[in-house]
Amino acid sequence: MTKLGVNIDHIATIRQVRQALEPDPVAAAIVAELAGADGITVHLRKDRRHIQDSDVRRLRETVTTRLNLEMAATPEMLQIALELRPDQVTLVPEKESEVTTQGGLSIAGSVKPVAAAVRNLAKGKIQVSLFIDPDPEQIDASVDTGVSMIELNTRAYSEACPKSPDLAGAEFKGELMKTVQAAERAHKKGLKILAGHGLTYRNVRFISDIPEVEELNIGHNIIARAALVGLDRAVREMLQAMGEKIDD
Repeated sequence: MTKLGVNIDHIATIRQVRQALEPDPVAAAIVAELAGADGITVHLRKDRRHIQDSDVRRLRETVTTRLNLEMAATPEMLQIALELRPDQVTLVPEKESEVTTQGGLSIAGSVKPVAAAVRNLAKGKIQVSLFIDPDPEQIDASVDTGVSMIELNTRAYSEACPKSPDLAGAEFKGELMKTVQAAERAHKKGLKILAGHGLTYRNVRFISDIPEVEELNIGHNIIARAALVGLDRAVREMLQAMGEKIDD
């Protein structure tokens, strides 16, 4: 069964809008874990627009499943990761003006600096994943960095299917095939495969059914639904949408 990592960044987004104490991402992490999440993901951005350093520190002390820290491969972030020791670090691209992460890392052509970051984190016994587009060149370059794990960017797939898959056309099928082929290629090269970005209750099943994909990271759609039905129910419903049978 495909695992689910719940990204709780936007719990912190709500808090930061008012510079208030609530809602607390740590409380959200606890609820998500109790609802069946297999891990908790947060993105510590340079501008600290949502998750703060103190959140990561408290999450490290609280999360009982697995804490995945998304971050850019900057000296500042590497130092923070080595200090706080999350279970996993996912290296992602980051632009100041972006609303959310746009594309995957461009590993091809920058293997050496990425490999150096991977080795640095490995010294701290931190697992490392690279967030990349489902592109053969990026997969092959990722292998050269020494990582054992990648996360395939499903943004293009998700944007091709914003509503029901029944209403999607050839572009959706094409993006799904790209993801399937990328997962197969990465698996043959010995990589563990995760996927995520933009996935919804409507389109998640096609990705969770890819045999090589072991885990999905989903945030915005879960938090958006949680605003209407509560976080516990939102997490459970996502697990159901992925194909897991949930006890009432």
